[in-house]
Amino acid sequence: MTELVDIVLGGIFHAAVLFLVAAGLQLVFGVQKIVNLACGSFYALGAYFGITAVGVAIKLGMPPALFFPVLIVAGLAIGLVGLPIERVLRTVYRRDESYQLLITFGFLLMFQDAFRYLWGATPRTMDNVYLAYGTAHFLGVRVPTYNLLVIAASLAIAAVLGLFLERTRIGRIVRATAENRDMAEGLGVNASRIFALVFTVGCMLGTVGGALVVPSGAASLDMAVELVVESFAVVVIGGLGSMRGALVGALIVGLMRAFAISLMPEMEMLSVYLVVVAVLILRPAGLFGKATA
Repeated sequence: MTELVDIVLGGIFHAAVLFLVAAGLQLVFGVQKIVNLACGSFYALGAYFGITAVGVAIKLGMPPALFFPVLIVAGLAIGLVGLPIERVLRTVYRRDESYQLLITFGFLLMFQDAFRYLWGATPRTMDNVYLAYGTAHFLGVRVPTYNLLVIAASLAIAAVLGLFLERTRIGRIVRATAENRDMAEGLGVNASRIFALVFTVGCMLGTVGGALVVPSGAASLDMAVELVVESFAVVVIGGLGSMRGALVGALIVGLMRAFAISLMPEMEMLSVYLVVVAVLILRPAGLFGKATA
């Protein structure tokens, strides 16, 4: 029982981070109809910038208890890089999807070189944050408190995002623009500003996810591509454009990886792909996606 709880909590921790990136991917596609292959680069950017921000915090003498909010602020701040990137993407909004895929893949390659130039090719770690919060007892299992903080932060961000989209005036405008851009513009909505807002928020979700995960692992040049694969697995399982699908898909992928690592490590990614294949065969639009004609 103890081992089972440990595996489940590890899977939920990974799912919490994966959900943030997948939610950003879903939000951008839902409104702008762009499949953003650079989402993994935003995740890696948040991880690298988080390491830099905590390094500055240590030099300033900040106590370890403040490292977690420093990571969140760092992720939000570097997420503003989405603004200039969105300006470039405006040139392909109404063009064929292949242009969108090519330009976002180009950003992925450019970010890889930027990471190598700014932070080097050697993986960067940050154990001082992960261990600073100690451990907590949960259902008889000792769990790193940092993992619980990340899970709580992810749930809080999901709740805030849901309230923003459902209960605020800007959120209703965002949903209206997603449904029919031309009609929204005809009613006086500035679609360009809405697109800039949505893409930046999507970018911030990815950078915050990267900043929060790096204390438990390492920032490396490979993490961007690896995360792109997992994010699209989440999207396929949950359904493209569905925020609820992003949450359920992230849980499925996170738990499948956790159980595979524990029981049969060589099946780690294959187990996820098997779920993806099964969903594509039985429900091509995803668990919560809408079938298109």
